[in-house]
Amino acid sequence: MNDDLLGRHRAVLPDWLALYYDEPLEITHGEGRHVWDAQGNRYLDFFGGILTTTTAHALPEVTKAVTEQAGRIIHSSTLYLNRPMVDLAERIAQLSGIPDARVFFTTSGTEANDTALLLATAYRRSNTILAMRNSYHGRSFSAVGVTGNRGWSPTSLSPLQTLYVHGGVRGRGPFAHLDDYDFVAACVDDLKDLLGHTRPPAALIAEPIQGVGGFTSPPDGLYAAFREELHERGVLWISDEVQTGWGRTGEHFWGWQAHARSGPPDMLTFAKGIGNGMSIGGVVARAEIMNCLDANSISTFGGTQITMAAGLANLTYLLEHDLQGNARRVGGLLIERLRAAAAHVPAVREVRGRGLMIGIELTKPGTDEADPAAASAVLEAARAGGLLIGKGGGHDTSALRVAPPLSLNVAEAEEGAAILEDALRSIQ
Repeated sequence: MNDDLLGRHRAVLPDWLALYYDEPLEITHGEGRHVWDAQGNRYLDFFGGILTTTTAHALPEVTKAVTEQAGRIIHSSTLYLNRPMVDLAERIAQLSGIPDARVFFTTSGTEANDTALLLATAYRRSNTILAMRNSYHGRSFSAVGVTGNRGWSPTSLSPLQTLYVHGGVRGRGPFAHLDDYDFVAACVDDLKDLLGHTRPPAALIAEPIQGVGGFTSPPDGLYAAFREELHERGVLWISDEVQTGWGRTGEHFWGWQAHARSGPPDMLTFAKGIGNGMSIGGVVARAEIMNCLDANSISTFGGTQITMAAGLANLTYLLEHDLQGNARRVGGLLIERLRAAAAHVPAVREVRGRGLMIGIELTKPGTDEADPAAASAVLEAARAGGLLIGKGGGHDTSALRVAPPLSLNVAEAEEGAAILEDALRSIQ
């Protein structure tokens, strides 16, 4: 580790800017599903810069598109026509499933969710928002205000009145003992009761699979059942697809499609994987919602030419190589391999997820008590074995997060699973 770089980091950056590992890692370059640190150590990357390197590190098609665009023009702002932005917006609008869709580009998922909340509150003329317990929606003042995860919510102050709904976590809480059908029914009843005690909200914002929350999710169909209740009252549904989008779940291109009984959401937000590391976020909404603002607005850096060129190349590669299908096939094998390994580790409470979005929740053996120290120990042991993973969870960060690039092959999945199995066994 470069001690001088760590000292400089600590001297000039905020204390709350989290770093992984007892000896933080400087990643200098990557290729495919691997990255290298400043000491030349190679790692299999099962976290992809927090689900952002969605296809592969140093993907030649993206590198070429960025290089060629940089040689023409990098940026001009939204005050001028921008062909790459229009090209990518057309493709995303068509893929979104939202009728008469409009797309607004931002620079991050936080800013995308912030924009969706602005649109919803302006359209509905209400500042009441429904959000899910254990949720995470970003770092801005408004996004923190709808985040239901105490570990990522540094203030209770907010421009919004937020009401938190049951259902985002299947295996914990007052309804965990119910079967899926009764779980959904109980969550819907709770929502109906909540709606009866408040003025009509602007929207429900929900992650189909909670990312920072530890890759937890409700039974399929929950948000469709919520949507039916909300639609009757004119309440919008915002699907936060920052982590679930672009085929990562394998079964679907968007997370909302697991809850598709009542059709697409009114809005979806996206970021992370579309840029393969370039800073792209955005909102897709029906035209009447997107166009409801009655004041001028622009985005200086949202939709800039160089990021749009990267997004177009990355999306094209992802679709042409059926990386969603690969996530389903290889992810299914990886989940089964990890479940088999976890069966011999008493500290593993659950292995969950779908596609290449997999969570491993750790507790103190024989209890439901979260064990964040065990999660940190596994993170360190995996690194020592040559594997990078993440962690999260609503219960003191006791869940491991596994989310490799979607081009992961079977041999790499087996290699990573073997390293992770050894890391899990090391904490016994």
